[in-house]
Amino acid sequence: MSRPGSMRYDPPVDRLRPDTILGIDLGTTNSCGAVVMPGGQVKIVPQRSGDGIVPSVFAIDEKGHELVGHEAKRQWQLNPRNTLYATKRLIGRSPHDEVVAGVQRSVAFRVVPGPGEEVALACQGQRFQVQEVSARILAKIRDVASDFLGFRVARAVVTVPAYFTDRQRQAVKAAGRLIGLEVVRIINEPTAAALAYGIGRRLRERVLVFDLGGGTFDVSIIEIRDRVFEVKATGGDIFLGGLDFDDAIVGQVLERFRAEHGLDLTQDPVAMQRIRDLAERSKIDLSSRSEVPFSIPFVTMTDDGRPVSLEQRLGRRELERLTFPLVERALRMVERVMRDAGLAPHDVDEVLLVGGQTRMPLIQRMLGDWFGRPPSKGVHPDEAVAIGAALYAWSLQDDSDLKLQLLDVIPMAIGIEAAGGAMRTVLPRNAPIPNAKAIPATSSLDGQRELSVRIYQGDHPEAVRNDLLGEFTFGGVRPSPAGQVRLEILFEVSVEGILTVSARDLDTGKQMRTTVRVTES
Repeated sequence: MSRPGSMRYDPPVDRLRPDTILGIDLGTTNSCGAVVMPGGQVKIVPQRSGDGIVPSVFAIDEKGHELVGHEAKRQWQLNPRNTLYATKRLIGRSPHDEVVAGVQRSVAFRVVPGPGEEVALACQGQRFQVQEVSARILAKIRDVASDFLGFRVARAVVTVPAYFTDRQRQAVKAAGRLIGLEVVRIINEPTAAALAYGIGRRLRERVLVFDLGGGTFDVSIIEIRDRVFEVKATGGDIFLGGLDFDDAIVGQVLERFRAEHGLDLTQDPVAMQRIRDLAERSKIDLSSRSEVPFSIPFVTMTDDGRPVSLEQRLGRRELERLTFPLVERALRMVERVMRDAGLAPHDVDEVLLVGGQTRMPLIQRMLGDWFGRPPSKGVHPDEAVAIGAALYAWSLQDDSDLKLQLLDVIPMAIGIEAAGGAMRTVLPRNAPIPNAKAIPATSSLDGQRELSVRIYQGDHPEAVRNDLLGEFTFGGVRPSPAGQVRLEILFEVSVEGILTVSARDLDTGKQMRTTVRVTES
């Protein structure tokens, strides 16, 4: 497979136009852009160094300079408290979310309450909303692409985890608006990977995409019928990824160091960052080696000023033991999605591996055992999502003859809070999109003029255990005795998985005014 780029499609185009739509994989640890070039090659957009990967890292140095990508990552060890990374896990989240607490335990920067019941990130005395950090990463990719193509890129297709909620998808669109980048479409990462695998091959296959990246995990079952890509079921965990495998190593290393030297390194952010960096490199090395040294000279100082070095070794078997629960967690999600789709392992033609963490031999071995054959190497694990986004972007352009049909699904149920706090499902998990469903409603008080509905997304039977999308208030209700007004609330989910809600009076046909307030659950 050639690099950069691993696909060819033959569009009737002689040159790229300034309205070319860029494909962007906005990843937790790394991001990249791709574009369909004249002649049909799908190319990962390179930086001047030749590297197509942009680390999803933002920092402010001691002089107040903002750094993005490789520049930010290079100074990470010496400036860990003012280097923001893995922020994709926090986008669209409330400060009271348990995921936020989990992220705070594993990063050196501070996560603080922000406006509108969203989190903010502290960096060099400033506070940034998560979408502001995402906007800077998107801007970096756009600028790299603009330099390479020779014109300013203004439009993009951006990928997100299939398991992202409506609120998180809206936040990604907002990040684009902050930098004047029109996000013309959001598509799910596993679907993009399936496009990279299937376009141009005239396939009739059922594939399972196992997408385990740096910070998120998705699994989708997709039927490919030439240029029709139909998602049958999807699931995931936006708090499972390579970072968690790194954390398992870090925990073991810290425990051994404490037992050997009686010293706790957790309060030393520079030491912790050095250990995290080495944990990631050691994990990668152990995909091809059976054992590696885990050594950091002068990692800390004793109270009397004596330098102490970290000298350990790490073996593949030990790594597999430490991370086996994480792999099991991913396989349980595979089982659930297979069950949702009503399929057995022999019903799947190929298992596609996407995301850098899928290079781990344990993951490949356990998937091979579960499906009875090795996973496919038909896509590049780091580039497939961006390539698929670029292909879909090309299909949306006016001069394209690549006509695709994507039939995706809702990753988690959408519903409202019913009496007693139960989740009343309106659109179930794996319902096809686009989709719409209306539910009846009425007034509960005499003379009531407004109707408020709290809308959640998730699969827990208790509404408050799911993600609150917002409180929708409909004004203009006709004052009447309780229960006399016949209302209809319409839930519509777009092809991007984004929700809109409206209401009308069935007796008058009048559409009611809507305001949305995102509040803490």
